[in-house]
Amino acid sequence: MAGATVSAANMTAEQGQQKMNAYEKQPAQFYDGQYHNPTPQQAQNSFMTKMRSLAFNKSDRSVPDVALPITQTPIGALSTISETLRFVKLGHSSLLIDLAGKRFLIDPVFSERASPVQWIGPKRFHSLPLDPTQLLHIDAVVISHSHYDHLDKTSILDLQSRTRLFIVPQGVGEILTDWGIPAEQVVEKNWWQSAYVGDVELVATPAQHFSGRGLLDRDETLWASWVLKSANQRIFFSGDSGYFPGFKAIGEAHGPFDVAFIEAGAYNPAWRDMHMMPEDSIQAFQDVNANLMVPIHNGTFDLSIHAWMDPMEQISQLAQSQQIDYLLPMVGDIIDPCQLPAQVTWWRLDDCSGDQSFTCTDSL
Repeated sequence: MAGATVSAANMTAEQGQQKMNAYEKQPAQFYDGQYHNPTPQQAQNSFMTKMRSLAFNKSDRSVPDVALPITQTPIGALSTISETLRFVKLGHSSLLIDLAGKRFLIDPVFSERASPVQWIGPKRFHSLPLDPTQLLHIDAVVISHSHYDHLDKTSILDLQSRTRLFIVPQGVGEILTDWGIPAEQVVEKNWWQSAYVGDVELVATPAQHFSGRGLLDRDETLWASWVLKSANQRIFFSGDSGYFPGFKAIGEAHGPFDVAFIEAGAYNPAWRDMHMMPEDSIQAFQDVNANLMVPIHNGTFDLSIHAWMDPMEQISQLAQSQQIDYLLPMVGDIIDPCQLPAQVTWWRLDDCSGDQSFTCTDSL
């Protein structure tokens, strides 16, 4: 019996290694008019399941009662691009990142709604922390995939004249050029391919997700996570993803990372193949081998069934229980990973009273 147990354990480990190997240095496969994840996902045909969950299982606290607190980013502090890593969470998965004297925007969404139209659809919980038109020079806008909460036409067109390059997964470039972005500004990459901006290497890495902006274009464009590397610092951006063996492959190929921006929000057990549950986000962070976890994909849009503050509470509890270094910055804060601020529980609006709910300083 003991021998059988060891054999089963070895088989499980071998199967896990085989799955991880499927993501190592393998480009995404495109056939039958679609891109494909290396392993089949239960959620691939779960549109009706998703609609039923949203209709019948939704929390009555999925949207905050008041506009969420933010920091108005002092634009003067961003007038010089930092040589060392610093970042600003602009809301949801939108990030401003300075690295090695270059400035990047990742998945910039500045519209009021994450939707094909602005009269209906998920509306942001907070105002923008800065006026995007005051960002006068962007070396590259980096996109993870084509969903509306990550690729916003209005924002892309507004940024075009102030942006050198748009670095995107394969197929997404055609969307941008159809919108009028000049082809010479667009760089497309498959998984494990690199682009360079000055001394920064950007690597498109795998994610387990899907794409589409309508009913008829499912998976016609690629989805990706991203690695950004300078000579001295490295970051990982998960984009949207279910938990999968590729995270460990990414960590082995490109880690360790100074900071990992990990999806932690808009989850549902029924969608676990495509959006990580909080415990999956923690495991993904550990797999990629990073020093600091910064959860993204939360606190801005109502995209799932859980209470809006649940991702922050869940990640805080899980990270503390496993002694993981993490930060849930307030939108608009300028963060230097070498000089981290104390964690502020800005999402616990009930802990504060009156106007102070917008400057809550209760710490974990």
